[in-house]
Amino acid sequence: MVESTNFTDQTSVRGSDQHLRVVERFTREGPDALHYEYTIDNPTAFTRLWTAAFTMTRTAERMHEFACHEGNYGMANILRAARFGERESTRPR
Repeated sequence: MVESTNFTDQTSVRGSDQHLRVVERFTREGPDALHYEYTIDNPTAFTRLWTAAFTMTRTAERMHEFACHEGNYGMANILRAARFGERESTRPR
């Protein structure tokens, strides 16, 4: 479990304010699955806390954390070129 507090008024999650509290839970569901759940608690911004969850499945693909590429405006072109290359490699000749 990871609990994050002490946000500033510069941080906004769907309209939250500096009283935001985020609780994240990571649960192993098997050798190839990780359940991720987070709860948003911000009584001065929302009428009640809310939770979202999803399962992450192991992949052999390379992954990059989004934060590592924040503001990396070249990334969009790099990904666009990669998708183009994938389409070309599967196109019948």
